Amino acid sequence: MTDVRAAEVEEAIKTCVSEFYGKARQDPLLGPIFNKTVVDWDVHLRVIANFWSKVLLQTDRYNGSPFVLHMNLPIELEHFERWLALFEETVKATLPVEYATKALAKARHMGESFKAGIFPFVDSHGKPARHPE
Repeated sequence: MTDVRAAEVEEAIKTCVSEFYGKARQDPLLGPIFNKTVVDWDVHLRVIANFWSKVLLQTDRYNGSPFVLHMNLPIELEHFERWLALFEETVKATLPVEYATKALAKARHMGESFKAGIFPFVDSHGKPARHPE
């Protein structure tokens, strides 16, 4: 990939992250969690852009485990569906097609992995649960 192309994708990633969180902060389901949890939005947006840069461009600006940061949040299964829907809408509108496809695959995988880790049990109704009954 040329430096020009990489720079264009980096800008698209920043736009994507900014637009996604702009929507998420206003969302009736997601907004209360994001707005209560994120203290410094400038830092958060930079960290998330670095994460997606690593995923999409193999840069080395992000190190860490996103799961650890999410496992104790007050999130439920419906939050994952809404997050993915908003993310998909934003990614398709902001990233070049080949990067949007890769980002969506990663997001879907992360969502399923996070759900499995946060809700490792099944309740008496067969629904995923945080704790055993």
